[in-house]
Amino acid sequence: MIELPVLATETTTRVKKPDWLRVKLPVGPEYAKVRKLVDQYKLHTICESGNCPNMGECWGAGTATFMILGNVCTRSCSFCAVATGRPNEYDTDEPRRVAEAIQLMGVKHAVITSVNRDELKDRGASIWHETVVQVKLLNPDTTIETLIPDVKANWEALYTMISPGQEVVSHNMETVKRLYRNVRPQAKYERSLEQIRLTKDYGKRTKSGIMLGLGESQDEVFEAMDHLVESGLDILTLGQYLQPTKMHHEVIEFIHPDTFEMYKEQGLKRGLKYVEAGPLVRSSYHAERHVHV
Repeated sequence: MIELPVLATETTTRVKKPDWLRVKLPVGPEYAKVRKLVDQYKLHTICESGNCPNMGECWGAGTATFMILGNVCTRSCSFCAVATGRPNEYDTDEPRRVAEAIQLMGVKHAVITSVNRDELKDRGASIWHETVVQVKLLNPDTTIETLIPDVKANWEALYTMISPGQEVVSHNMETVKRLYRNVRPQAKYERSLEQIRLTKDYGKRTKSGIMLGLGESQDEVFEAMDHLVESGLDILTLGQYLQPTKMHHEVIEFIHPDTFEMYKEQGLKRGLKYVEAGPLVRSSYHAERHVHV
């Protein structure tokens, strides 16, 4: 039987957000500069589309995570704030604009992600490949992390995505195995592990992320860590899930910072090379630290 997402209703007793989840409002000249460039080049960022709590900090430092292939996703994950539906035709000029924006920002480490484009035969791999090529041509000293979607076992598309020279390839597991059907209904736990394993076998530095607070147990988090280590994962990020709207999966628990620290220690003991863990940690948070681990 498929479990349905736990949604907030008028009768739901919502868990109160703790003090350690408070963030600063985005302000300052660097934030304004990034805001202007994103608008000028008609780019999408997961910072905005995903309601990231660190947008003020990252944009204030002059960095952003670019989202290519539009801002409408073909998936309907119960945790995600990105719009779901039928995407428009992709823009073949987007790789150039991303590369130019990165140059103007003076970005030393760029993170690029995308929506799922399941309706495309190559899952958008050609645009992925061209984006990394263009960024490297215009910014030869900039390192790149690509946070790629589930390619639904289209391994030819995967190799096209990961071949053009990025230093880190990330693919998020998002949650533990038991919760996949209600958190990521169009994804498969084992398939995502296989995608990470093949990426590692290709010779890439591998990275993934898991959200906590969706109802998982500690043993389930440990199990996911073990599966990821077995699949060749190098870097893991662990952060607190925050509910974007009442129509999304409810926050079951707010995880204490001490528990995040415990998970970090456990991940390192299990063989991960680097673990970024904390309530406000997201996939691209402090991503520049993950290039040379």
